[in-house]
Amino acid sequence: MISPFPPAPTLQEITEAHRRIAPFIHRTPVYTCQGINRIAGAEIWFKCENMQKVGAFKARGATNAIRSLEPGLLKHGVATHSSGNHAQALSWAARLIGTPAHIVMPSNSSKVKLNAVKSYEGKITLCAPTLEAREETLASVIQQTGAIEIHPYNNLKIIAGQATATVELLEEKPDLDSVLAPVGGGGLLSGTALACHYLAPLIRVIAAEPVEADDAFKSFTERRFIPSMNPTTIADGLRTSLGSLTFPIILEYVDRIVTVSDHSIIEAMKLIWERMKLIVEPSAAVPLAALIEKRELFPGDKIGIILSGGNADLDHLPWKL
Repeated sequence: MISPFPPAPTLQEITEAHRRIAPFIHRTPVYTCQGINRIAGAEIWFKCENMQKVGAFKARGATNAIRSLEPGLLKHGVATHSSGNHAQALSWAARLIGTPAHIVMPSNSSKVKLNAVKSYEGKITLCAPTLEAREETLASVIQQTGAIEIHPYNNLKIIAGQATATVELLEEKPDLDSVLAPVGGGGLLSGTALACHYLAPLIRVIAAEPVEADDAFKSFTERRFIPSMNPTTIADGLRTSLGSLTFPIILEYVDRIVTVSDHSIIEAMKLIWERMKLIVEPSAAVPLAALIEKRELFPGDKIGIILSGGNADLDHLPWKL
């Protein structure tokens, strides 16, 4: 039977992506914290993508996607919809290559992310905060501008680019028992799972998701796509549904998806700020929150966590709301 989905990025494609983007991104550090290790009952190694260009792992995928295109395809610019980090990353990557970026953002996007997109010269169009509105508005923008779409996660070049974060983590810490990543649309999780599958297949890949936006958990558990419906989590980067490309990869290569409360996300975010002196946004704290809330799943394990981003809104920190 022929699969209805394009094949997942190969190890060679991920390796090529890593080589392609290396001159433009940071190789982010990998840190541990003894205090957090004691609280979690595990040895944790944090891949600090909050210290990446534009403050998030999204710089990897956006750079790979843009620089994989033929120059002639870029003459009218690129376009996407995004709640923030991909919007920033695509605007930044487009500016580097000298092409405009047309960005559709939901009206409830954080102020810090809206301002960042503007600083990278992205051309913003606001829409209602629903997936349907985002997609309809993006289609209209593309029709008007002729820009080429670069989807925030449902794009094989994006997935290959995001995989490079875990490639670097495994180069430094090849003996991990598990790698935890947050899941929203699934681009980072798909890339994480593929990198582990190719380079360290004995490592478990576990996704963490807010219980207030648990569509990936439901989809994974029921083995069928269930869209996100009116998510209310503070982890704004994880409010999107899985994609047609990311979901099959997740079904094939992810071991488990766990959910965690917003209260635990806030506490984990505070813990990282206080103990590690690192600024992370709520979405980035979700894996640590899941690890602490469900520590019985990881007794004494050596665990890698992708700290996905650091674009926190300092005027609306969740523990002050």
